[in-house]
Amino acid sequence: MTTPTLTDAEIDRVIEMAWEDRTPFEAIEQQFGLTEPAVIKLMRRELKASSWRRWRARVQGRATKHQAKSRVDDARFKSTLQRNITFNKISKRD
Repeated sequence: MTTPTLTDAEIDRVIEMAWEDRTPFEAIEQQFGLTEPAVIKLMRRELKASSWRRWRARVQGRATKHQAKSRVDDARFKSTLQRNITFNKISKRD
């Protein structure tokens, strides 16, 4: 399988998602077509050596980075204030 060609913005987003604790590798694969080994290779290529080591130590063995091992289900936390924000009459700033 070939790895897809990504734009700089997409690479930045993959890195951001890879750093997030609750974003599983499966979500990255579904959105960008990168398998876990491909994400690891991309992170190694794009990060400084010290950042790479810190990220690798952080995600290695972390259950939340793998959907099958994660105890986190699809019911994500929803703030009690979210309804108030949703029906807010003040327009968003550009």
